[in-house]
Amino acid sequence: MIPMIDLKKNYLTIKDEIHQGIGQVLESGQFILGKKGLELEEKVKDFLKVPNALSLASGTDSLHLALRALGIGRDDEVITTPFTFFATVEAILYVGAKPVFVDIDKDTFNIDPTLITKKISKKTKAILPVHIFGHPADMPTIMEIANEHNLKVIEDCAQSFGASIGNQMTGTFGDAGCFSFYPSKNLGAYGDGGMVVFKDSALSNEIKRLRNHGSLGNYVHDIIGINSRLDELQAVVLLVKLERIRQYNENRRDCARFYSEFLKDTSVVCPIERDGYYHVYHQFSIRHKDRDVIQQNLKDNGIASVVYYPIPLHLQRALEFLGYKRGDFPVAEMVSSEILSLPMYPELTSQEIQTICKTIQKSL
Repeated sequence: MIPMIDLKKNYLTIKDEIHQGIGQVLESGQFILGKKGLELEEKVKDFLKVPNALSLASGTDSLHLALRALGIGRDDEVITTPFTFFATVEAILYVGAKPVFVDIDKDTFNIDPTLITKKISKKTKAILPVHIFGHPADMPTIMEIANEHNLKVIEDCAQSFGASIGNQMTGTFGDAGCFSFYPSKNLGAYGDGGMVVFKDSALSNEIKRLRNHGSLGNYVHDIIGINSRLDELQAVVLLVKLERIRQYNENRRDCARFYSEFLKDTSVVCPIERDGYYHVYHQFSIRHKDRDVIQQNLKDNGIASVVYYPIPLHLQRALEFLGYKRGDFPVAEMVSSEILSLPMYPELTSQEIQTICKTIQKSL
C-alpha cells in the first residue's frame, strides 16, 4: 500500500522534539495565545520576511479575517478562481461579498491573469488568487492589475508555504497572505491551524481583536469577532517542522522530478514549473483523458490517489445562486475532468514513485 501521505513516517523522525515541546507546554499551564504561538509568529515573519504575522485556528479563518480586516463586505465583489478548495469561496461569502470567477491557466491550474480585467466592475474590491498545488500564481501581473484599479489582494497560500517567485515568497506580494496548517499541508500541524501575514501594521490590532471575540483583552469588546486562536500544542508541532520546511520542500521537488522522469515518454501530462518560479508540490497532479481508468488501476494495486477537484466551484450545488453554468469556465472544467493527484510527501522514495509510474503506464 502506498498512501497519499504518510504522517506517521514523518512523526517518527521528529517525535522526541515534539514530545519535549508538548511537555514544556503542559508544564507551563498556558495553552492558548502563549509563548509558543508568539515564537511561531516571529519565526514565520523571519522566514517569509514580512513585518506582521498572526496565528489563527484555521486557514479558512485566515481568509475570512483578512477579508474583514481589509474592509471587504456586503455587496462587494472579489475576483477569484473556480478551481480551488471550497474554503476560498466560503470566506468571501462569510463577509457578505460576492465571488466572481475567472478561468484558469491550463498549465499551472492558477487563475489566468489575462482574463481578470474584463471581470472588474464598480463593485470589485479585491482579487483573491490561489497558489494551487504549490505553484505560485502570476503575482507580478496580478499586482499590476490590482494597483491600476486600486484593488486589495488577498493571497490564498494554503498549499504554498515556501513557494516563491524569484526571491519573494507567496503571501508577501499582496495586502495579506493566508496560510493553512492542516496536517497534510507542506507545513502541517497535528490538527487545524492557520496564519495571516501582512505588510500594514495597522491591520494587526484589527485581526488580533477579530480572532479573540472582538477583544484585545480585559473583557472589553469593541467589535463582534470570532474565536480563532491557535493553541500552544499545535504551535509546538509547527515550530519543529518549520525548522525543516526547506528540506521538506526540496524532498517534494525531488519526488516531482522522479515522477516527471518516469512519466516523460507517456501520454500523461505532468505539472510544470514556470521559469523563475519555485514550486513546492503540495500535490503532484497529472492530467489524462482516461483519468478514471488510471485511478481505478492504482486502487486495484494498493496505491492511493485523489481527484482535486472533481467539480469546479461554479458548478457546485451550494453555489447555484451565483448563476453560473457549465461551459462558463471551460479550462477549469477540462482540468477537473482530467486531473489526478498522486502520492506526495517528503518521505516518499524513488522506488515507490517508480512503482506508481509503472502502474500508471500499464493503464495507458
